[in-house]
Amino acid sequence: MIFGEIPVAEAEGLILAHSVRLPGRAFKKGHVLTADDIQVLLAAEIETVSGARLEADDVGEDEAAETVARAVLGPGLALGDAFTGRCNVFAEAHGLAVIDSARVDRLNLLDEAMTLGTVAPFALVEPGQMVATVKVIPFAASRDVVERCVAIAADGGPVLRLAPLGARTIGLIQTRLPGTRESVLDSTTGAVATRLTRLDGALAAEVRCAHDRAEVADAVGQLHGRGCDTILIAGASAIVDRRDVVPAAIVEAGGAIDHFGMPVDPGNLLLLARLGEAHVLGLPGCARSLKLNGFDWVLQRIFAGVEVTAADIMRMGAGGLLMEIPSRPQPRRAASPRSSARAGEAVPAVATPPRIGAVVLAAGQSRRMGALNKLLVEVDGEPMVRRVAAAALASRSTPVVVVTGHEAGRIEAALAGLDVEFAHNPDHAEGMSSSLERGIEALDPGLDGAVICLGDMPRTSAALIDRLIAGFNPLEGRAIGVPTWRGKRGNPVLWAARYFAEIRRLSGDVGARHLIGDHADAVYEIESPDHSVTIDVDTPEALDALGRAAAR
Repeated sequence: MIFGEIPVAEAEGLILAHSVRLPGRAFKKGHVLTADDIQVLLAAEIETVSGARLEADDVGEDEAAETVARAVLGPGLALGDAFTGRCNVFAEAHGLAVIDSARVDRLNLLDEAMTLGTVAPFALVEPGQMVATVKVIPFAASRDVVERCVAIAADGGPVLRLAPLGARTIGLIQTRLPGTRESVLDSTTGAVATRLTRLDGALAAEVRCAHDRAEVADAVGQLHGRGCDTILIAGASAIVDRRDVVPAAIVEAGGAIDHFGMPVDPGNLLLLARLGEAHVLGLPGCARSLKLNGFDWVLQRIFAGVEVTAADIMRMGAGGLLMEIPSRPQPRRAASPRSSARAGEAVPAVATPPRIGAVVLAAGQSRRMGALNKLLVEVDGEPMVRRVAAAALASRSTPVVVVTGHEAGRIEAALAGLDVEFAHNPDHAEGMSSSLERGIEALDPGLDGAVICLGDMPRTSAALIDRLIAGFNPLEGRAIGVPTWRGKRGNPVLWAARYFAEIRRLSGDVGARHLIGDHADAVYEIESPDHSVTIDVDTPEALDALGRAAAR
């Protein structure tokens, strides 16, 4: 390829390296100059242009990119149209991107003109998501480079392929110790069910038993006999040795231990075993949370029919640090690249901040306020409920769901122009619990938690909500965030998703406050800079007091 400054009179057929702008007209970068273009440039007194002219042994950038992309393409993947030297590869189904990293490296080390970029090996991808892109850096690549890339791609199986998710029959065993609450087990069941839903699967059966070798062995045998091809065991106590209760029970049931432990954090204490053709996994404690952990990486491979061995697990260390702890204070940003419009939205990358939604309860009948609907009373020039919704929107919580009931139309009008979602509660007269249920139901199923805000607390601040979110870390025991003022607890409260099922089961005119006592070990407190977290306005006297405080 010839590249450089060329006299305009000799530039017919030249590929422009840079755009040329003329009054009322422009020739863009990459445009191939024609005889008519030359006359226009000469008339504009342009003497030289910068560009490239292909030689006999050159392959144009689009052709070269498409040729290499087609060569590396494997089952379950589709090509996009080549443009500007780029050809993208897309997933045709929900599954794992299986990538031969060694051959990707060989191809990229061959020549600087040719590049192949992919998602991480074994990344979970959605239909239509971009999995890889071939980019030719200059305007052309030599035919020799293109042919050598094709040869590398042909040296073995597909460089890239998609392993689609398949059906699995999943059984869950949970063990109890004296004092284990059923609510904790219910929460774990919910987390496992949600995790399976993300893989297009479902929980087929569950057995709960004592944390005892013989009972666990019997439960393993029961599920295996019922046709479960994958058995998950969530022990009441973490596995600490190959001879511990859970692995010993698997062996007693006729199984074999493949590997214990993994270089992924969270997820270190995962146990990999087999019983005949069935997979048996002893779960690490972090599997009770929906946050990504090493268990997910193994479960995804099982669903995709990709073999996972002891050696595979032992090679997961590079990139296996999925969370920060105080001794490794390197906060990461959400790094979820967005694919092209054709590809749709990419799946979040492994290390992302918690996804926290917000529910604003605004369905009450305001009986204690008399004739007024307290939520529509103006505080500092705007309706009370609008101030609460605006604070939630200004925080890191998303989406914000407003639960309406009494005078729903007036509430929605008061929130006009705000980017909130509405969930109407036709049973609002039955009490707060029904509104909590509607709000939780309206949230995205993949959220890690939600902040429950009361519509009659106009001093709720975005800064406080963000502090609750910043302190949230269920894996470290901080799953319920409560603000306090001089030792008195207030609102809003942040709840981990593991408690959503319990919240939805509440009844009557009660909130979720008593659940905080039931799960005291999961509570963390955030001290408020003022008493706003304890101020709710539900009587005329409280409204007057709020006004007097504002005046002071």
